[in-house]
Amino acid sequence: MAAISHWINGRTVPAGPDTRLGEVTNPATGEVTGEVALADAATTEGAIRAATEAFPGWRDTSLAKRTAILFAFRELLNARKQELAEIITAEHGKVLSDALGEIARGQEVVEFACGIAGLLKGGFSENVSTTVDVHSLRQPLGVSAIISPFNFPAMVPMWFFPVAIAAGNTVVLKPSEKDPSAANWLAALWQEAGLPDGVFNVVHGDKAAVDTILTSPDVASVSFVGSTPIAKYVYETGTATGKRVQALGGAKNHMLVLPDSDLDLAADAAVNAGYGAAGERCMAISVVVAVEQIADELVEKIAERTRTLRVGDGATEPDMGPLITAAHRDKVAGYIDAGAEAGATVVLDGRDDVPADGFFLNPTLFDHVSPDMSIYTDEIFGPVLSVVRVPGYDEGLELINANPYGNGTAIFTNDGGAARRFEREVEVGMVGVNVPIPVPVGWYSFGGWKNSLFGDTHAYGEEGVHFFTRGKVVTSRWLDPSHGGLNLGFPTHD
Repeated sequence: MAAISHWINGRTVPAGPDTRLGEVTNPATGEVTGEVALADAATTEGAIRAATEAFPGWRDTSLAKRTAILFAFRELLNARKQELAEIITAEHGKVLSDALGEIARGQEVVEFACGIAGLLKGGFSENVSTTVDVHSLRQPLGVSAIISPFNFPAMVPMWFFPVAIAAGNTVVLKPSEKDPSAANWLAALWQEAGLPDGVFNVVHGDKAAVDTILTSPDVASVSFVGSTPIAKYVYETGTATGKRVQALGGAKNHMLVLPDSDLDLAADAAVNAGYGAAGERCMAISVVVAVEQIADELVEKIAERTRTLRVGDGATEPDMGPLITAAHRDKVAGYIDAGAEAGATVVLDGRDDVPADGFFLNPTLFDHVSPDMSIYTDEIFGPVLSVVRVPGYDEGLELINANPYGNGTAIFTNDGGAARRFEREVEVGMVGVNVPIPVPVGWYSFGGWKNSLFGDTHAYGEEGVHFFTRGKVVTSRWLDPSHGGLNLGFPTHD
């Protein structure tokens, strides 16, 4: 059984005799494969202290040297990404090709950070007042903390730490205790790339570690991804102690399908975006909003495709792997129970014929879902897709805008006017037009609106990212990652 402990100041810090431990499991088998040390306040403070002491030296390291280390990290990661993907699959459960796709999306940010020198330039204005010139500077903050979720143990940290490190900050990463090994692997890779000790630290833990980070006077900024209640707590607690905080919360992403759309394309997209990664992602489509006149046909097409999906151990390359823990599987199954009891039509029941071992559910499809049902109101974070029927575009838009979340949404239509109108009128941060999951690439900002993001730095207006297809989505199997990583929501186009 693996013993997983903290990485502080360039070395693994063994767990002490009184350290609390958490179990790490292989979700495909249910087997306990490791024990992770859960940091107390003193251990967390030790990681913060290491980052604080390393900051002056790293801040004063030349941009050329920082960039060289980033390039070295990029090359090492590219050469050994299969190794990292296998770690992710073993602890998270996602399909191996999906884990590789996750690493690729994180590496986009690493590559972006390799060019950070051009973005750190200041400015100069002459004679802003008589004989008065003005210089603007961009300087690192200090210790940057990252609190990342279980569903993307490599990608989400890599959305943050490459830029923080490239800009001259030091980092304390607190990953999810459910799949912690990827963080330690990345820490060792940074050391191999030449990063000085103390610049990148990993502390494992739960609320005790999080609260220490949020209240520490030595932590300058916090980046968080998780549920909305915790995101709000992180934002309120962190800003109360003077930190800069970006806290991304939950989601309930809708996909509006209009009668003029290509229903085969829409059905492919719904399956990809609803069941990829077992629905354990904040950008999953969990609600298909179908205009009534095409709803029957669309539901049948989705069901037909879903019945072909293969569920199993992610290491064997099925279409969908297990959920992260037994507790989470049972929670998702409870939502299926609740949806059936509330009167939704169960088209496909994910509780049926599940593998005996591991934390599996099959894809579930509900029809005739109403907005008062818990399967609609709550973020389920599992392979459960709900179809809500509406009379037309206006009612669909009203439904989406009334939802308290505003992370991502999509419209499927061949009407350019309807697409442009949807872009203007929908109150959601990331919008796809015939693209099911509009996750921006590394050099665009990721972020929702409303209860999906706290701490947006765009104080004078909302920022959104819109995606369009320039051709028909190409797919052979509904979740086949060989076609542009469809299981991550990014189709290729002809």
